Order: sequence, then structure tokens, then C-alpha cells
Amino acid sequence: MIQLHSLKPKIGAAKRPRRQVGRGNGSGRGTFCGRGCKGQGQHSTPVRPGFEGGQTPLIRRLPKLKGFKSPTKILYQVVNIQALNKYSGGQEVNFQTLFEHGLINQKETPVKILGTGSLDKPLTVRVHRISQTAKKKIIAAGGKVL
Repeated sequence: MIQLHSLKPKIGAAKRPRRQVGRGNGSGRGTFCGRGCKGQGQHSTPVRPGFEGGQTPLIRRLPKLKGFKSPTKILYQVVNIQALNKYSGGQEVNFQTLFEHGLINQKETPVKILGTGSLDKPLTVRVHRISQTAKKKIIAAGGKVL
């Protein structure tokens, strides 16, 4: 049998009430009501966000930056085609061999071959990116681009 003292609201239906302040000193929240003594913080309207008491706010102290930085920009490690003359003819040039020969120094960053210089050996090149001029020079030297 349901009794009056055992009734409860459903879970999530009842919120805890906000603490009532300013209802006498016996409540523990009388007189200053937790706002301290005098001054700006005692008033009912708070200061706006970013207000620093009259000091020039941080948002105005920082410079207005010009331009745009793309969050998806990919920075490549560049290797010019003349550096590939280290390899012997017919060898495959890939990410791993470039790292072993010291032409690149980071294992995580992708590689791009640029067309500065000349190539006099036929090589098979397999990298992330390659410029059009580098591709033409590799093919002209008898190599392949994969």
C-alpha cells in the first residue's frame, strides 16, 4: 500500500532549488548574502565578460592578425632531383631509401620531389608527391614514376 511519506518524484524530474539568500542572519546567508563587503561584486548586474577593471582588456592588447592559416595545410619535405644522383642506376627511390641516404630527416612528414637540377640515371621513384618538371626529367632519363 502506498503511503504519503514514501512518495518521491521520478529521477531527474525534481531539481535542487537555488539557495535563497538574504533571508535573515539565522539562515547563514543573511546580511551580505555571500557577496562580500561593498564594491562591484556586490551589485546585481555582473561585469561583462573580458572586463578587467578598467585596464585595457587582453582582447584589445593583442594585435589584429592579418591573413589566414589553413588548418589542413600539408608541409612536405622537399628533395631536388639533383640529389637523386646519389643513387645507382635502376634503383628504386622511396620514402625509406631517402631516409637511409640522409636526404630527408623526418619519418612522419610526406616527401615531394622538385625539378631543380638534372638527373643522368634511370631511377624508379615512388614518393608522396612529385612536380611536373621532376616527372619529365625522370622519364627523360629512362626512369619511372609510380
